[in-house]
Amino acid sequence: MALAAKPYLQRITAQFGKEVDWDRHPYNVPSVRGLESISFHPDVTFFIGENGAGKSTMLESIALALGFGIDGGSRNISLNTALEAAPLHQSLRLSKSFKTPRDRYFFRAESFHNVATRMDEIFERTSASAQSLHARSHGEAFMAVLLEKFRGKGLYLLDEPEAALSPNRQLAALSAIHQLVRDDSQFIIATHSPILLSYPNAKILLFDGTGITEVAYQDTEHFAITRDFLNHYPRRLQQLLDLD
Repeated sequence: MALAAKPYLQRITAQFGKEVDWDRHPYNVPSVRGLESISFHPDVTFFIGENGAGKSTMLESIALALGFGIDGGSRNISLNTALEAAPLHQSLRLSKSFKTPRDRYFFRAESFHNVATRMDEIFERTSASAQSLHARSHGEAFMAVLLEKFRGKGLYLLDEPEAALSPNRQLAALSAIHQLVRDDSQFIIATHSPILLSYPNAKILLFDGTGITEVAYQDTEHFAITRDFLNHYPRRLQQLLDLD
């Protein structure tokens, strides 16, 4: 029987040195402070939590430990246009599969513009070129990357990919992710989207004030709040907006 290649990234383990300042970000964030290890699902692992809970910080630190630039893109693009310091990756130890993924990509919504600009520079094209990601909306550009750049048998890290996607496009992204999973790909995704979170059998890790906890989809606030609002939106609007 052939050995399974996935998960390409099996686990991260934290090894904090004496130089760590526990009073400074990101080490003062509970999910980082209490980090021991995280095991990943062979197909899809989600990071969820409120803003500031540490999910994006963790994802970008994993990306840096894997050799990506902090702005994202493939490992051939090493950008840090904001000159951000992300020391957490130095404390992470990676456990990987015996098999190396054929394709790798780190998508970071807030710096995707910088990656698109760098791609134009590399291929010597203008932003008006049909091949330029700048010639498309943010949502169209991400879908182009997902559908055209991701080649399968890959390890893909996505930080809030839903940021520029309509609900319909989120459904399309969910379908594309599934096709890539069927082609031996692994995803680690930080998201607020209840649509993306619905991916079957995914591992969902909640980052909050108690640390990191695995939760079921229907136990997430994303699912519960969205369902409650849609089922009772006239009353919820009345309560939220203090309407008569």
